[in-house]
Amino acid sequence: MGRNKFQAVCIGALALASLATVVLSACSINVKKEKDGQDKQVDIRTPLGGIHVSKDADVQDVGLAVYPGARMKQKDSDGDDKRANVNISGFGYGLKVVALEYQSDDSPDKLVAYYKDQLKKYGSVLECHTSHMDVDADIKDSDHGSHELTCNGSRGSNTELKVGTKENQHIVAVESEGKGSSFSLVYVRTHGKDAEI
Repeated sequence: MGRNKFQAVCIGALALASLATVVLSACSINVKKEKDGQDKQVDIRTPLGGIHVSKDADVQDVGLAVYPGARMKQKDSDGDDKRANVNISGFGYGLKVVALEYQSDDSPDKLVAYYKDQLKKYGSVLECHTSHMDVDADIKDSDHGSHELTCNGSRGSNTELKVGTKENQHIVAVESEGKGSSFSLVYVRTHGKDAEI
């Protein structure tokens, strides 16, 4: 390698290292704890974007009412919370996901009928029968072609109701649980390349 090329590579590496130092020194990480010491909220900010993760999800952020008499699901045996509010942004791309899990003594059929009516205000409701909810597949597919929602995954006994587009969707997932039901209310919004907001 000639001396000029070597100097150019060294100058480029030095510039990259300097940029990385500036970016990392401009990062801010803020963690708020609950009374029991567990993380309640995490905020990470950099000049390139940010991440906000919180347990403070509110059903109003989903844009749907809670089924009458339903109860917020408690943490599972692994200690996982049943609600989340996540915002990620950077480089012209953004993702917002709000998710809450509930349980009801009523049958899945009653919940599905209730939420079909609730979701109509956002457009035509797509009903899917799945083995598990897969929001990730809709988000990944939004970069390729159609913005219409589709039924993903294998057929199963759970009912998933969706309305909107892959970039702006409301989802209700209902499954049988004991003598009643459990259900998730989810709002997903993305923006960035090819997204229509």
